[in-house]
Amino acid sequence: MSEPIRAVERGEEELQELWERFKSSADPAAREGLILHYSALVKFVAGRLRAGLPRNVDAQDLISYGTFGLIDAIDKFDPERGYKFETYAVNRIKGAILDELRALDWVPRSVRARAREIQRSLAELEHGLQRTPTDQELADHMDMPVGQLQDHLGELSTLGFVALDELLNPSERDSASVGDLMADRKSLDPSGSFEKIETRYMLADSVNRLPDRERLVVTLYYFEGLTLAEIGKVLSVTESRVCQIHTKAVMSLRNRMMEPPYKK
Repeated sequence: MSEPIRAVERGEEELQELWERFKSSADPAAREGLILHYSALVKFVAGRLRAGLPRNVDAQDLISYGTFGLIDAIDKFDPERGYKFETYAVNRIKGAILDELRALDWVPRSVRARAREIQRSLAELEHGLQRTPTDQELADHMDMPVGQLQDHLGELSTLGFVALDELLNPSERDSASVGDLMADRKSLDPSGSFEKIETRYMLADSVNRLPDRERLVVTLYYFEGLTLAEIGKVLSVTESRVCQIHTKAVMSLRNRMMEPPYKK
């Protein structure tokens, strides 16, 4: 494997000059300078995604996949549109990494089938109870011990579709993720902001209706940027337990966001 790209920090004026040179003449030296400057974004995104993946997934592989996304973002970014490159690039980097992971198809069919079964059972209980069920209620509904359910939830934390970093429209590399809609990012493209207002409201309302512990995990992870291990210290539970709570919370959020039409 090739050596990882080493980030090179540049001042605002120098960075602006690189953008102008690259966009006006496709100067390869300017392009390389931009890649080096923004390479830290790749490590950041890869690190966030790596936290929920199996240990056999190599971090350097994720960085390699993400670097292609960064290069694609630099090539296609239009500085004249008036929003920050970082916001645009993060979604492209995520998309490149997730696309490659999907292509590898490293998740066993049995695990995917179990995920669908839990998601379906969770939706059935939420519809009947009009709230998020407890682990015990979900385990009873699925006719299994609660410990076994929690083990399954921990296992499912490695799947991309139980993370808020999953893109809402995977077919579009610059699609927003559910996690992106949770924060008030002023640097988003103004032309797309209006269309996201209702979705953001729906998601915020769904998060607020989660049980206290699940809401806290989602808030600390996606708003405050804490790792799962750090959240475990806050809650005085193990990191694996935080994974279980996070997985169940995100499954619940996805069920609510996919209801047609959205209902309180």
